[in-house]
Amino acid sequence: MIPSRRLILAALVCAAASPVLASGEAALLQGVEGDHPAGYYRRAADLMRAGRRDEAVFVFYLGQLRYRTHLAARPDLPRDRDAAVFASLSEVVGRPVNEYAFGDIPALDRTLQAVMAYDRANPDRFTSPTEFPQASRTVRTGMEQFRAQIVAQRETIRAQRQANGLANRN
Repeated sequence: MIPSRRLILAALVCAAASPVLASGEAALLQGVEGDHPAGYYRRAADLMRAGRRDEAVFVFYLGQLRYRTHLAARPDLPRDRDAAVFASLSEVVGRPVNEYAFGDIPALDRTLQAVMAYDRANPDRFTSPTEFPQASRTVRTGMEQFRAQIVAQRETIRAQRQANGLANRN
């Protein structure tokens, strides 16, 4: 029997608290960790195309956390480069990922918690939280507020999705 993707994601949540990567996480993030955060978006898009949507949500939000930290840590970057790429990737990759993710708010909540735990246990090597502590704290706080807002607005989100013809999976 092949484990479901949700079961794998649940294992990711449990393993995320440990600094030792489970083999599944290592494979999922191989070639991405330590590189420019745009790589997470490319990986998330690849995972979506492969039908591995729960894993894509995890990688997308880890990438978003790390890309936002990169931009916050380096405010002098030309706006027409990394910031423009971030905006484009957030639209092109983020739209289908979020369309799927917001269909199951409890799963999205667990995934965001897993992202935060993973990031805490496996600090970003591209934009080190040791080198950029303020940017890291600010972005992590923002993601936690985003997570709390989603949970608080669960029923409103469900109703909006239903009105827009989008499925709610739970």
